[in-house]
Amino acid sequence: MAINWFPGHMHKARKEIKQIMPQMDLIIEVIDARIPFSSENPLVPALRGDTPVIKVLNKRDLADPAITQRWQAHLEQDSHIRAVTLTHNQRAEALAILKLARDMCAHRNLERRALRVMILGIPNVGKSTLINTLAGRSAAKTGNEPAVTRAQQVIKLPDNILLYDTPGFLWPKLSPAACGYRLAVTGAIRSAVIEFDDVALFASDYLLKAYPEALQARYKLDTLPVDGLALMDTIAAQRNFYSRGGVPDLHKVSEVLINELRSGKLGAISLETPEMVAEEAAAAAKEQAQKHDEDSQR
Repeated sequence: MAINWFPGHMHKARKEIKQIMPQMDLIIEVIDARIPFSSENPLVPALRGDTPVIKVLNKRDLADPAITQRWQAHLEQDSHIRAVTLTHNQRAEALAILKLARDMCAHRNLERRALRVMILGIPNVGKSTLINTLAGRSAAKTGNEPAVTRAQQVIKLPDNILLYDTPGFLWPKLSPAACGYRLAVTGAIRSAVIEFDDVALFASDYLLKAYPEALQARYKLDTLPVDGLALMDTIAAQRNFYSRGGVPDLHKVSEVLINELRSGKLGAISLETPEMVAEEAAAAAKEQAQKHDEDSQR
């Protein structure tokens, strides 16, 4: 199942961002530390050109710290990018981002004007919460559902910085398919447009491979199930999630599994690594090349 979600207000946001991007001195892109690749908008590089970027790997308390370090090193291979981590209620760390922004723009003549910074982020990565932390007030709306920010706004921050807030937007086609699933697992895509059971099955298969010990500890498993579906059946039996006729209620299992993963009850978990996404990108490129050859032959 491919997951696609591109509401009209997101298309409008993309056009607005493209229009004002040339005026910006720096970009802050907020991404989810659990899925730095999947939550990094691939439209941004084409929009920003060589404008310097601070990648904020937010929600680091929910991500595997060892993998997060690897992601920081991977992202900073681009000389115009700095990667920092953040978690909620850490205002000193958040304000340090503004100092880093100043340092990265030190070569510009900014003595007579404000530093113009655009903050970007796909839905539900914590962009609005970060803005409020930086501003020291409720300057942006926040919520547990994605796509809360709908309109662009300019916020004055300390140290003569103007922060241009933008609506969170995704891109038209979420590819490869695993990218869409990972976004759904972490809550960047509205629950109303996804099949919870499919997303939970994807998460179950991944967790069995990458974090079997976390599953055993959380669900008190003596042995590991053979696959994701067997894991969901096991959780149903353990929690007595059955519908009429004694059939495992997999939808209820799906809600519990996804919510416990999102809240950190399964532990600090990352859903992708730099090596994993490199393999996925290579496979996607190969598939695209094969499709192009087939189309040409027709």
